[in-house]
Amino acid sequence: MKKAFFALALALAALVTAVADPAEGLWKSIDEDGKVTAAWRIYQRDGVLYGEIVTVPGQDDATLAKDCKSAYKGFPIAGDVNKMRVVGTPFIFGLRAKSAGTWEGGNIIDPKDGKMYKCKISFRPADGKKFTADTLEMRGEIGLGIGRSQYWVRTTEAEIEAMRANG
Repeated sequence: MKKAFFALALALAALVTAVADPAEGLWKSIDEDGKVTAAWRIYQRDGVLYGEIVTVPGQDDATLAKDCKSAYKGFPIAGDVNKMRVVGTPFIFGLRAKSAGTWEGGNIIDPKDGKMYKCKISFRPADGKKFTADTLEMRGEIGLGIGRSQYWVRTTEAEIEAMRANG
């Protein structure tokens, strides 16, 4: 009986771990002109949402975030941010779930200019109308609701490899 209970508990724990928030995964950031600016990995750790750049089209993955400041309030890892690589650094951090697919209360840093913005993320499922594909609304704000949104689309490891290969 104890073995069966333990096995059931283990299976349930694995199932809960396997259920990801719909905002998690690989995404292509797309600017207002429709240009892909980067591929991102959005993930959750200890109930907090983070995002790291996986690659930037036309940029070497070893490029440093030299235009960033050395430190930012609440940045999740130690060290000088301006000496970290653009790829693999959590430039999205500190977001907490409001509901499934909706996160707020965190920040995003633009590694191109080092500016930090308040960040909200909302998952928009494909509906065949406004959203033809699963979409992530990334909203950056300077305060008082003033800001702008970008709409990111899911991507795959194969697309990321193609971005790297096509430089």
